Amino acid sequence: MDFRLTPEQEAFREEVRAFIRERLPEDIRERLAMGHPARKDDVVRFQRILHERGWAAPHWPRAHGGADLGQAERLILQEEIQRAPAPMPSIFNVVMLGPLLLKFGTAKQQDHFLPRLASGELWFCQGFSEPGSGSDLASLRTSARREGDEYVVNGQKIWTSSAHQADWVFALVRTEKAPRKQDGISFLLIDMRTPGITVRPIVSIDHAHHLNEVFFDNVRVPVENLVGEEGRGWDCAKFLLGNERTGIANVAYCRERLDFARALARKLTQAGRPLAEDAVLQAELAALDAEVRALEVTNWRMLLAPQTALAGPSFASVLKLKGTELQQDLVALIARLGGLTALERRPGEGEGSEHWAAPGNLRYLQSRAASIYGGSSEIQKDILAKAALG
Repeated sequence: MDFRLTPEQEAFREEVRAFIRERLPEDIRERLAMGHPARKDDVVRFQRILHERGWAAPHWPRAHGGADLGQAERLILQEEIQRAPAPMPSIFNVVMLGPLLLKFGTAKQQDHFLPRLASGELWFCQGFSEPGSGSDLASLRTSARREGDEYVVNGQKIWTSSAHQADWVFALVRTEKAPRKQDGISFLLIDMRTPGITVRPIVSIDHAHHLNEVFFDNVRVPVENLVGEEGRGWDCAKFLLGNERTGIANVAYCRERLDFARALARKLTQAGRPLAEDAVLQAELAALDAEVRALEVTNWRMLLAPQTALAGPSFASVLKLKGTELQQDLVALIARLGGLTALERRPGEGEGSEHWAAPGNLRYLQSRAASIYGGSSEIQKDILAKAALG
């Protein structure tokens, strides 16, 4: 397949680059370039800037706040945002819930939520995993009993990213018992301000609070917040998880981190010589470059061949599996380049060439979770094995 861009697509890339150069706040760019994760305020600020241009949800219809961009233009936009580096719009809002509502939501749900998802007015989190129901998601036990025009929800979710900051959560709940565990599950939108919801923080190994436990104690949810059919929430989950796993690959982020590692190797010295002259490091960088390039081509193949088997859930698993492995390899390399400096400094302390080291080390620690969330690597390999063997 020929991956050369058309003149129109090349012009679009230049348009995107110029827009980001002009509109991306410098404090956000510097913070992300040094390896710090984007803050909620960073994401919301830049998402609103993109939304003014229709680029916050570029693949959505224009009627719902998108730009109706083609697959190639969408990927170009994503690449340029991640390589700037700039924060991507909320994955929960734009990549996961928005497309789901376009496919399964009612007209009322679409009219109410989609504009607010695109603009960042509402901040959603994802209520899927439970204690004992992570990779085996269909074994979830959080229940929703219908009483008149409401569901009464009881149960617990865990590893819920940004629940402490979220306005709403989209959650899988069990509305009936069924012989097959994938049946009887429903998909609900729940306002986090509803009485009966408790959020407890989980501080992860990088000393950050981005994960949470969420408890539901007789939480009343209007029936109109059901997405799709009652008992058919597994259909919604499969559709949504395919989008999530593709997004988790963060292909252009891998390229940006590789470029950053190369720049560090040219700047840092050992025995009076730049690290970039070390033959072993040169070989490692070359191997990583080949891996990143292969991932880039794979991503383009998937997006430009939507009518083939490449568009199936197994191909999303390829991107998720390889993308997370590469992210881990790249941040591990940056942590090694930081050496003892990464252990001696706290993020944000000090000036000079080493102030990237501590956030780089914390990013390495946080990256270990990437092969678990969104479906563990073992689950992705099972999906690929089933696709290959039938």
